[in-house]
Amino acid sequence: MQFMCLIYNAEDNGPQPGNEDFGPYMQAYFDFTEEVSAAGKLVSGEALESVSTATTVSLRGGKTEIVDGPFAETKEQLGGYYILDCKDLDEALHYAAKIPDAAYGRVEVRPVMVFD
Repeated sequence: MQFMCLIYNAEDNGPQPGNEDFGPYMQAYFDFTEEVSAAGKLVSGEALESVSTATTVSLRGGKTEIVDGPFAETKEQLGGYYILDCKDLDEALHYAAKIPDAAYGRVEVRPVMVFD
């Protein structure tokens, strides 16, 4: 069963580039990715560019609306994701708790809906 782990955090929260803690923080991501890959759990995963690069598109009354920025104006933003192939929710939660940003923000875990 596939689970998506959505990584949310404020962009200015946690170790930042140029900070002495940033190297170990990024290494923790490399180590986590290697762990889930070696365990055969990793389906995919990527980091996202800053929310300043986001553009939101909607269609209202047949008219396309385009707005600079993310859909939601919140402190915590979607910063990346992993899709893991786990036996159940408990296993997915076990791995999600190891994602480095779980210590600074939040990791939302949701089953991936499969259409046959």
